[in-house]
Amino acid sequence: MNEERLLRRYQALMGAVPQSVWVMSPGGVVTVLSGGGIAEKLWAPGTDTSWMDAVHPKDRDWFQRAWRRATQQRSPLDTIVRVRLDGAVDRFRHVKIIAAPVVDEDGEVEFVGTATDAEEHWRGRMREKLLARMAAVPAARDLSEAFLTTAAAVVPELADAVAIFRLVDGVEAGVRPADAPAATSPERVGLAPGLPSLPPLDADFVLGPVARRAIESQEASLLAFPPDGPPGDGLSDVSVRWLREAGATGVALVPVVVDGRTVALATIATCRGNPPPDEADLSLLRDLFQQMSGPLRRTMELQSIRGKALALQKSFLAAPPSIDGLTITALYHPADSAAEVGGDWYDAVRLSADALALSIGDIAGHDLDAAMAMARVNSILRGLAYDSGPAASPAVTLSRLDRIVQALDSPAMVTAVHAVLRRQTHGGWYIALSNAGHPPPLLIPADAPSRYLHDLTAPDPPLCVTDSLTRATLYADLLEGDTLVFYTDGLVETPDTDIGDNLRRLRERTDALARRSPPLRSLIRGLLPPLHHRRDDIAIIALQARPDS
Repeated sequence: MNEERLLRRYQALMGAVPQSVWVMSPGGVVTVLSGGGIAEKLWAPGTDTSWMDAVHPKDRDWFQRAWRRATQQRSPLDTIVRVRLDGAVDRFRHVKIIAAPVVDEDGEVEFVGTATDAEEHWRGRMREKLLARMAAVPAARDLSEAFLTTAAAVVPELADAVAIFRLVDGVEAGVRPADAPAATSPERVGLAPGLPSLPPLDADFVLGPVARRAIESQEASLLAFPPDGPPGDGLSDVSVRWLREAGATGVALVPVVVDGRTVALATIATCRGNPPPDEADLSLLRDLFQQMSGPLRRTMELQSIRGKALALQKSFLAAPPSIDGLTITALYHPADSAAEVGGDWYDAVRLSADALALSIGDIAGHDLDAAMAMARVNSILRGLAYDSGPAASPAVTLSRLDRIVQALDSPAMVTAVHAVLRRQTHGGWYIALSNAGHPPPLLIPADAPSRYLHDLTAPDPPLCVTDSLTRATLYADLLEGDTLVFYTDGLVETPDTDIGDNLRRLRERTDALARRSPPLRSLIRGLLPPLHHRRDDIAIIALQARPDS
């Protein structure tokens, strides 16, 4: 009698607090439910229905393991899990489950526990977690990196797939993917395991009218799909095919707005039986992408500066002149899109019918200032070379350049090679060059292994590091069929590697290519490292002696 009275008092107490008390068998069958609250919407005692049937599909595997471990070890369980409410197909809430094993006199175990609505608590914690993750992200070096970081925060926490499309020329021109040409390659989106790969998009791809309305209105929207998949209207044909293949249940469309301008559209999909995103999910997604507006703004500013620097830099990289007896070719490759522009340059000036001045260099720095300094130094050196004429000493010309540049604006540091080539009466060319702290030019004889042109003593220092210095001039011959290659340090310098080893590998690669006797442009293109290894800009200018035409 006393026990029954205590039980009634406990039930009355629990009925006054916003949680439920339940008793459950190890198999997950509720035998006692007291206190109402959230648990009344989850289980009905005596129906022999396991609570696992109501657990969210994404939570079912880990929750089953946790429950199995608790029953086997007879240990307490304290966790938050998503559970379906009121038998609704797609309506889930986060519920905090606390359970403790109770062993009766026969050694049988039951679990007694509480169930509390934890939806607001979970969403608050998730919001803090995701926003803190995004707040720690500085301005990315390109937009694809910024979008990838955001996608990684969403999958699998809130959705199964994220694709972000960057606007090109406004809504009328449609959108392009964040990383053309493979717009939705796995490297640039978030995909849960087991989903089909997102298809590449061609240059004519345009989002459907539903997406365009979201872009124009700058309002996020939700699409919940019927059991047979997304309808054929409103979305692009490519999107509909993928969503059906992935078993998508819904999509959230979130415009990415920076300074009042829509710069991209994020599409977030739930798939494979997972319920579509709801208004609470959409609110969190809006906050998440709004958090990215600051880093995205800085990224776009950096890209704008980089574009201007690259345009300025390329404007000074004129095509080499044509001169009898020489084949000349040059190329400039900026580092990958995640890097800034450097101050690399090359130049070739025809001094006479039988003489050519050639230079290559690099300004310290990776910004618009470096590109502008490069333009000044290149222009001054070009003027000095032309004024000095074919008989000038390259070492004297570099010394004059050093004095002028230091007197004008003194860049942090400039490395350069300046050479004068003069035609010899018996054929071939005579080379005089001076090296100011730059990687040595590579001479590729027609009938011998390649070798570097450098002094056996310590090389001359770069420009702008000392006021007075007597620079050295080196001499060599360029015979018919020989090739001379000038390059910047991006070709041979990478982090955590030895420059001596890299120079040796470049020479070995050159010899292997030269044995195939490729055209000069094919030869120097073959010297470039793979794109994903290019950490710095690379400028190359090369010439090959040939018979006079």
